[in-house]
Parts: sequence; structure tokens; C-alpha cells
Amino acid sequence: MTQKRKRYSPEFKDEAVKMVIETSRPIADVARELGILEGTLGVWVAAYRRAHAGEAPSPAAEDNTRIRELERQNRELLMENSFLKKPVCHER
Repeated sequence: MTQKRKRYSPEFKDEAVKMVIETSRPIADVARELGILEGTLGVWVAAYRRAHAGEAPSPAAEDNTRIRELERQNRELLMENSFLKKPVCHER
């Protein structure tokens, strides 16, 4: 039994890749939403990343990096503040 291979237009592929790259959504989620195989979308995304390797990262990627850094700093400051707020026992 032979199965027909689905052919996707270049526009469809571009839109699918943009959904992954620009929104930083997992490939599995986007593939499920579009009704395509994860491996197929993964190949398209990998090809896009190879073709655009020398370009600057997307603003979303830069924002995500900045957010992770700010979250790390926030955790550190919260730990410092909680340490400073702990009561100190003084003997009289």
C-alpha cells in the first residue's frame, strides 16, 4: 500500500516556522495545532535556522534572554531580603 505524501506550499512552511521562531513556542505544540508531524516541522525549522545563522536574533529571543536574566536577579534579591529580614536573637 502506497501513501501519498502531502505537499505543503512554501508560504505554509514559512508561516509554520515563524510560529515557532517568533513566538518561541515548542515545535510539538505548533505541529499539533497545524496538524503536521513534529519531525516535519522540526526539519523546516532547522533548515530555516541554518539559512539564517548569521542574522541577528529575533526581538522575541532577545526579550526572552533579558527576561531570564531579570528573573535570576530577582531570585537573588529575594533571597538576600529574606535573609536580612530574619530575626536575630539577642540575649539580655
